[in-house]
Amino acid sequence: MLEAVDLECVRGDRPLFSGLCLRLTPGELLHVTGANGSGKTTLLRTLCGLTRAAAGEIRWNGSTIQELGDDYRSQLAYVGHSNGIQGELTAEENLRAAACLGTSVDGSRIRGTLDRLGLAPYRHFPSKVLSQGQKRRLALARLAILRKPLWILDEPLSALDVGSVALMTEILIEHLDHDGMIVMTSHQDIDVETKTVLPLQTD
Repeated sequence: MLEAVDLECVRGDRPLFSGLCLRLTPGELLHVTGANGSGKTTLLRTLCGLTRAAAGEIRWNGSTIQELGDDYRSQLAYVGHSNGIQGELTAEENLRAAACLGTSVDGSRIRGTLDRLGLAPYRHFPSKVLSQGQKRRLALARLAILRKPLWILDEPLSALDVGSVALMTEILIEHLDHDGMIVMTSHQDIDVETKTVLPLQTD
């Protein structure tokens, strides 16, 4: 279970939000909405432990993420605005490198994931030559192979065409069906039954 209690975040001298509370249990998706500058990315980075909150605390299964440290980080997968892929590596090599940081992943699952996301024909291409949509799909492919219980996703559907959005939504639902949890931002609506919307307001 992921919880935030009385969370406050600031940017410079400007408070973004305060007194924010949330609770996420297995099978649930939290859709964070709001205008640009409202603090959506800051909230996600704070939930990952990449940005420190000005006040409040974040708990994973009852313990603060500061107490848990790497034990907490090993339970989550984060995809931010940057795809976080290595341009000199091929699509397949990027997934193999990601797999080395998590649980053991066999080659057949990596190839199957590339095929499902329409990247199999490009698996031996340097990732830097892929289109923006293909790079985004490659970044999201790591979610499917690593199987972390908590996914934190910042605009995961950006640069994706209609077909890729439908496929990504299917992958999100499968993760939830297996008791996964998702916190995400998106300007597009996500058709998920267990979705809760958290709107952030700008001053």
